[in-house]
Amino acid sequence: MVSKLFICFSFAIAIASVDCNSEGDALYAWKSKLVDPNHILQSWDPTLLNPCTWFHITCNNNNSVTGVGLGNAGLSGFLVPQLGALPNLRYLKVFRNNLSGSIPMEIGNLTSLISLDLYQNQFSGVIPASLGYLPSLRFLRLNSNKLTGKIPVEVLKLVTWGNLRILNVSDNLLVGRAHGTNTKGFAYTSKFYNTRSKSSEVKLRRYGDYSTACLQPSSF
Repeated sequence: MVSKLFICFSFAIAIASVDCNSEGDALYAWKSKLVDPNHILQSWDPTLLNPCTWFHITCNNNNSVTGVGLGNAGLSGFLVPQLGALPNLRYLKVFRNNLSGSIPMEIGNLTSLISLDLYQNQFSGVIPASLGYLPSLRFLRLNSNKLTGKIPVEVLKLVTWGNLRILNVSDNLLVGRAHGTNTKGFAYTSKFYNTRSKSSEVKLRRYGDYSTACLQPSSF
């Protein structure tokens, strides 16, 4: 009986280690696509049991990654699809860097995500519709990038049906129209043009009693 219990216990530890290592593998795959002149990521060692000992990483009591805090870190490079393999991630903060490329659609797999802060980078391409399937998302800041296309309807629906409190996509290259989102409980301001401009702003904050939102560009 003792031997059976030991085997079960050892198996449980092995499973936990695999889970921790899989999260570490995902983060290390991202590190391999980053240029880090300030050696911010020096502690990201894939030989460690799990990434919870790495700087700029926070974890829960089960040693699962819940936060990545790399704002204003002097990084350049890309986001990678493997970031979607962090099931308990709540905060992804990589603002004020020089990151470029597209936003991976796999970010939409992060169903625990509360805050996604990608502002003041060089991200390009469209806003992934998959971001509209993040049920816990409250803060989405994509401003000051080079994003193109329209704001996905799926993302706007988070304003109406989800928990989204702040959506900022100002200072991008977005075009098109979004309306009829029935954003009761939101304050709304819109100066939304199809040119990159500091005055271009779509920003929603929850207060007061506002029943509609309409993003109206100057031309189509």
